[in-house]
Amino acid sequence: MNEKELLQTIVESIHEKKGHKVVIADLTEIETASAQYFVICQGNSPTQVEAIADSVRQYTREHTGIKPIAYDGYRNAQWIIIDYGFIFVHIFLPETRNFYRLEQLWNDAKLTEIADVE
Repeated sequence: MNEKELLQTIVESIHEKKGHKVVIADLTEIETASAQYFVICQGNSPTQVEAIADSVRQYTREHTGIKPIAYDGYRNAQWIIIDYGFIFVHIFLPETRNFYRLEQLWNDAKLTEIADVE
């Protein structure tokens, strides 16, 4: 499986639980980045943030056989991160996403906005 297929599978899993405002940050040209890609999205409540994270982990495993290396943030579900090695998935509540502004923090990255699914 190549990185583009894995990214697409992750985006599909986010849309399964109505995650929205999905952005893929391509960090491959940034030498100091901790990953090659960030997938950033949000849910409307801690319950939805947790459901999106569960969907990413389960859907990705079922469709690719790939399990995350680690994940964190379930305790308060304001920001859950899932680590796939070269891809980090960030699932935020809107106010937490606005506070940390990962898209602006990594403004040298190529950002791709993914349309929300109705």
